[in-house]
Amino acid sequence: MKELLVTDETGSSPADPSCVIAFEGCYIVRAPRDSRLRSTKMKEMHRMAYIITQSCCNDATCVAVCPVNCIHPTPEERDFSTAEMLHIDPDSCIDCGACAEVCPVDAIISDGELDEETALYAELNAGYFAETSPTSSLVPSIPLQPASSATGAIRVAVIGTGPAACYAVEELLNTHGVKVEVSLFERLPVPGGLVRYGVAPDHPSTKEIAEVFERTICRGGVRVFLNTRVGEHITHDELMSHHDAVIYAVGASEDRRLDIPGESLLGSHSATDFVAWYNGHPDFAGMKFDFSAERAVVIGNGNVGLDVARVLISDVSRLARTDIADHAIEALATSKIREVIVVGRRGPEHAAFTVPELAALGHLPQTNVTADPVDSESAADSNAAAGLKQRIIADYAARSVVIGDRTIRLRFFRTPVEILGTSSVEGIRMARTQLSSGSDSRTEVFPDSVGDWECGLVLRSIGYRARALAGLPFDGARGVVPNDGGRVIDSGTGSPIPGVYVAGWVKRGPSGVIGTNRLCARETVRHLLEDLETGRLVKPTRDPAGLEALIEQRQPDRIDIGGWRSIKAHEVEAGRKAGRPRVKLVRVEDMVGIANRQKALA
Repeated sequence: MKELLVTDETGSSPADPSCVIAFEGCYIVRAPRDSRLRSTKMKEMHRMAYIITQSCCNDATCVAVCPVNCIHPTPEERDFSTAEMLHIDPDSCIDCGACAEVCPVDAIISDGELDEETALYAELNAGYFAETSPTSSLVPSIPLQPASSATGAIRVAVIGTGPAACYAVEELLNTHGVKVEVSLFERLPVPGGLVRYGVAPDHPSTKEIAEVFERTICRGGVRVFLNTRVGEHITHDELMSHHDAVIYAVGASEDRRLDIPGESLLGSHSATDFVAWYNGHPDFAGMKFDFSAERAVVIGNGNVGLDVARVLISDVSRLARTDIADHAIEALATSKIREVIVVGRRGPEHAAFTVPELAALGHLPQTNVTADPVDSESAADSNAAAGLKQRIIADYAARSVVIGDRTIRLRFFRTPVEILGTSSVEGIRMARTQLSSGSDSRTEVFPDSVGDWECGLVLRSIGYRARALAGLPFDGARGVVPNDGGRVIDSGTGSPIPGVYVAGWVKRGPSGVIGTNRLCARETVRHLLEDLETGRLVKPTRDPAGLEALIEQRQPDRIDIGGWRSIKAHEVEAGRKAGRPRVKLVRVEDMVGIANRQKALA
């Protein structure tokens, strides 16, 4: 072990030895962010730092393993729930590599590996720490030990298999002091939710977190009911009779509408449908999209808007190396689209897309990316991320267009007022907008300043909302189940409904990224355990064996974890033969057939 001299800038040793910890044979300073303690010898030994890059999912596994607390925001910090991504403090990072080892989506690299495409992340990380310091706790940690746990295990049903559901299962299984048995329900034959059917096919590293979630649902204490619909094969009341609590984590699958004339024309679709179609969702595999015109318009400039623009404009040979659905490859191979316009009603500093997704556009092969000129005064007081967005937009605005390449155009301060055409989309009428006086977000529309753009396809990407669930109250205005920290609230009495909870987008609305759901699920599970401790849960009246028998009677094609493994093996093997990650099955009957063959052999 080499001894390192730990001093402050005056050359004095730290008065408090507790700020020094041992790590892999050397001493390292664990000091508050405002401390001036530094180890000069450590800086000489560790010249590189680690950087979080594009595919960060905010899972926060990296935070837990960092020995010097240099990754922020942490789940205990107030801005974690709204952060686009996590950041590593370059002044504190010791290049130990622990974060990179556990990152579920391979988003962390050393700064020595930065290239032209990833160089901006060093600046983004540094900018975050220049203007931000860790803030007070938002959600307390979970280590509850209910006294009532001595009476035996509790049974919890979790509805959904997307990120929020899987994080909820993980939190339940990791609870100390109480044994939890989980029944996991999914209406589709395969798990994954948003990760399988929402993440763009050309983002394979983001999809890697599915392996983490699969390990969760395969853990002991979890019974998996795939291809089983709550509300059809089992009711909410029946779930409650078999479980101490039920957590709904079903997402927000319904899109918001523009409510303008022409929205129902052929060729006008939601981006939600288009994403589900090219990702092979069984409910959308039979949809048809018209790619015969040279221009498409995407309304909404969030990450989903950029995803669909990228898929529309990409060379099909590039997409064919991904897990995009086969029917999408075949349809896009005939596409005549050469230009996609992505429209936002406000300026780039207010755009919902993240810096990583915006920056990645500029590296698409054989693709021009252009933009409206940026008003340098429109975000004078913006944060580092917004300022960086403006700089990237300004770079796109200044780029020369290469004749013959496909083009993505980013347009701001415009809103659609009518989709034009007789039976199908022929164009779209846009009006200019501007920020309302004294407002940094609301816009005013100028209906007299309109312009018509020719196009043959319009995709709206302006947000999502949850669907009402049978047996639960629903807030139609917000598009969520009314709740208090995950406890579902009775609309009539305003009181929590015993044993009924929500997590994810159905709880808080469509906000955040994959890892944001970890904090959300943790809060819900924490409140569930508090209710267990205080006796607010109602004990189930039926036993676990009765649940299995009920589902077997009503849904003989229920798929368990063994059936899912057979489906996955089939897809991966087909992908191996085709040089792709997997070839997705998109027909429910095909999935059920493969799972049933496995069941017959068991």
